[in-house]
Amino acid sequence: MKCRCVGFTDMCENEERTDRQADPDVGTISQEERLQALNQPLLAWYAEHARSLPWRENPAPYRVWISEIMLQQTRVEAVKPYFERFVRELPNATALAFVSDDRLMKLWEGLGYYSRARNLKKAARQILEEYGGEMPADYEKLKSLPGIGSYTAGAIASIAFGIPVPAVDGNVLRVVARITAGREDIRKASTKKQVEQALLPVIPREHPGTFNQGMMEIGAMVCLPNGEPRCGDCPFVGICLSALHHLTGEIPVRTPKKPRRVEDKTVCILECRNQVGIRKRGAEGLLAFLYELPNVEGVLQEEELADAFGFSPGEIVRIEHLPPAKHIFSHVEWHMAGYRVVLENRIPSGLIPAQKEELRTVYALPGAFGAYTKLIH
Repeated sequence: MKCRCVGFTDMCENEERTDRQADPDVGTISQEERLQALNQPLLAWYAEHARSLPWRENPAPYRVWISEIMLQQTRVEAVKPYFERFVRELPNATALAFVSDDRLMKLWEGLGYYSRARNLKKAARQILEEYGGEMPADYEKLKSLPGIGSYTAGAIASIAFGIPVPAVDGNVLRVVARITAGREDIRKASTKKQVEQALLPVIPREHPGTFNQGMMEIGAMVCLPNGEPRCGDCPFVGICLSALHHLTGEIPVRTPKKPRRVEDKTVCILECRNQVGIRKRGAEGLLAFLYELPNVEGVLQEEELADAFGFSPGEIVRIEHLPPAKHIFSHVEWHMAGYRVVLENRIPSGLIPAQKEELRTVYALPGAFGAYTKLIH
C-alpha cells in the first residue's frame, strides 16, 4: 500500500505490517508517539556505538562550544587535531577573549569559514563581561551570543548543562524526516523550527545530551546523507516510515543549491631569498582580515606578471609555472593559475616581506591557497 505521508504532522494510515515492525500498531500511532518510541532504542544504540571523540571525554561547556563551532561545515576527523590544539592554548573563555586576532586565525588556519573564529572571540568577550567568564546555563542566553544559533545553543545546553532542549542539525533533520516520512524541504528554516518543536516534548529529561548526540550520530553513521542509508544497522528500522515504505531514496526533500559562481585568478609566489610576499585582505567579504598570497582576477600570461604584481622585469631571477588549482567555497569556486617568481633584490612594496618560517608560525593563510603554500620551502 502506498504511503500518503506529506509532512511531519501527517501520518500514514493503514500501513502494511511487516515482521520488522517493533509495534503492532505502528501504522496508527501519532507523530509524538512515534518520536517518543525512539528513546529506548536510541540510548541503547548510542551506549554501544558512540564514537570516542576528544570533546566527549570531558563535556565541559567551553569544550562543547568550541567543538560544535568547529564541526559546522567540517568533518569530524578534520576537527580533532584543531580542537585539541585550540583548547590546549586557549583553555577557557578568558584566554579566548584576549588572544590576538593573528594568533586566533593561525590556530584556525585550514578549518575554513573564518567568521566562526571571529564570532568565537566576540562571544568570549561577551561571556567575560556579562557572565564572569563562565558560559550561561540558559538556552536563550546561549542563543544570544555571537555565532550561536538554535542548534549550537541546544547542543551546549543539553550536553553540558543537561537542559532538555533539542539540537537540530542537518543530520537530525534527515533522521526525523525519514522516520516521519516528512515531505517538507529540510533546507527551509520553517522545517527546522517544526522539527525542533516536534522533538521538544519527547527528549528524555534525564538524558537530553545523550539523546541529541545519539540522533546526530545516527545521522552521521547510519542514516547517511549520500548513498544508501544503512537501515539494517538502524535501531529505528521498525518505526521508520521511510524504511517501511521504501522511501529513503526520496526523503529527505531538499531544494537544489544554486550553482556556484566560478572566478578565475592568477596567484603568485613572490620570493626573494628567504622571504615571501604576502598581504592582508580587507575587512569585508570573503576571507576578511586574513593574509594571502598576492593574486589578481583573470588568467595572466608570464609577460603580464610584472605590471600586475608590482616588480620590474629586470629584478627577475626565475619564473616558474605552477600547477593549476581549484578551491570551492559555499557559493564561489576559484580556478587558479599559479606562478613562482624569484626576485633578486626585494619583495615589491605594498606586500609584507614575511620570512618563510613565519608562514608556518605567525601568519594565517587560508586553505584556498593551500595548493601553493605547500610549495614554499
